[in-house]
Amino acid sequence: MNARRCFASALAVLVVVTVVRFFGVAGPDAVWTTVMTAAMVLVAWSSGATLEDLGLRRADAGRGLRYGAAAFGAMLAVLSLAAALPATSGFLHDERGRITAAQLVHELLVSVVLLTAIPEEFAFRGVLLGSGAALWGPRRGALVVSALFGLWHVQPTLATMGDNPAIGGATASPGGRLLVVAGAVGVTFVAGLLFAWLRLRSRSLLAPVLAHVATNGLGLAVAWVVLH
Repeated sequence: MNARRCFASALAVLVVVTVVRFFGVAGPDAVWTTVMTAAMVLVAWSSGATLEDLGLRRADAGRGLRYGAAAFGAMLAVLSLAAALPATSGFLHDERGRITAAQLVHELLVSVVLLTAIPEEFAFRGVLLGSGAALWGPRRGALVVSALFGLWHVQPTLATMGDNPAIGGATASPGGRLLVVAGAVGVTFVAGLLFAWLRLRSRSLLAPVLAHVATNGLGLAVAWVVLH
């Protein structure tokens, strides 16, 4: 694999996607995620990346499933505890959870699994981490890719920060919005490190995909339960 070319090309794809999303010209989520994933497949293929480089070897799928299931269970336990404690339950009052059961299922299967977890994990823990680890080693590669993953969440944080009343007051001023965005970047950086560890430890992209689904999907599901 031409790791330098792979990493640079994948990063360029993400920069372009970020810019068009920021200016609101990316179109529906299904469109830009499909285009982004197709571009990442082309980058990986043209750079000579193997299935092992991308975490897609069938032989590693069982190990990835075990690690991913453990991460899923741990996230479910943490969120259930947070929902039960008065000190933390307010943070789960996300207005995105004020939907019907049918809408919840659609959000989990389509928005979370198909349009978020799979394309993002293929891009970050597949193409970028595979090439980053080849360039700088697994630890430094994981740090770099996780930092990029944190920055990737600046635009969606700006777009959705008003949906959660627990942070609504903090976003009333530019300084407050900056703190919220910085917090989101920090949290997603740490999440990126966990996803990278799962990917490297299990050698399978399936593990971080399941962990990502748990992080996004279970948060929404618990918010739905709290608000209903």
